[in-house]
Amino acid sequence: MDIARADFIEGMAKGMAVLESFDTERQRLNATLASQRAGITRAAARRHLLTLAHLGYLETDGSWFWLSPKVLRFSGSYLASARLPRIVQPMLDRLAARTGEAFSVVVLDGDQVVIVARSGPTRLLAYGLHLGARLPAHATSTGRVLLASRPRAEFNAWLRGRALPRLTALTTVEPKKLKLLVQQVREQDWCAASEEHEVGVHAVAVPLRNMAGQVLAALNVVTARERLQPPVLQRDLLPVLQEAAREARPLL
Repeated sequence: MDIARADFIEGMAKGMAVLESFDTERQRLNATLASQRAGITRAAARRHLLTLAHLGYLETDGSWFWLSPKVLRFSGSYLASARLPRIVQPMLDRLAARTGEAFSVVVLDGDQVVIVARSGPTRLLAYGLHLGARLPAHATSTGRVLLASRPRAEFNAWLRGRALPRLTALTTVEPKKLKLLVQQVREQDWCAASEEHEVGVHAVAVPLRNMAGQVLAALNVVTARERLQPPVLQRDLLPVLQEAAREARPLL
């Protein structure tokens, strides 16, 4: 949301930028790296790192800093109180028990998607796609479903000038090609993606809409490569996902 400049607390924004600088690529940061990632001076980054450590959100050895378990308070509170995860979790549990596959519900956050609920056999949850994981929207089935839900003008503005990181040899990184893929998703109302985000991960996703027709999230299943072949996909996986999306619609 937009707010008046007088209501904007710049110090808080910088502190959050430092906190968000930690990810799976950089699990430990010093003041120099934090300043580069947060886009602030080294001196400011150092003060924010020390303050966050003092508050218990970071741990440190004096030079390097890393996230502490206290940051999970935010995600725990969200998952306990947010309406969407509570509504979809029973659905995901039923789907996983019925099919033996791993299912997730994902929302869009900028240029990434975030897993807010998931369920499935332990052997299929070992992909590193854990609850709260953030994945690049351009390279995932859920991300493309959610990008396709945006008005064309809004999606084109999002894509314009954006660098699309290559994550595997199969990642789509050409903007024109991604634009065509997203248009295809708009027309068919589902998306399959195979090993574009991570080698060995094959998934298909459909949108989750409320009764007003707004896309609130995406539902996907992670499965074996052979189950994404058109005959099997159309016969087995897509009907399960689409039926679940229809049943969830009155609840969203």
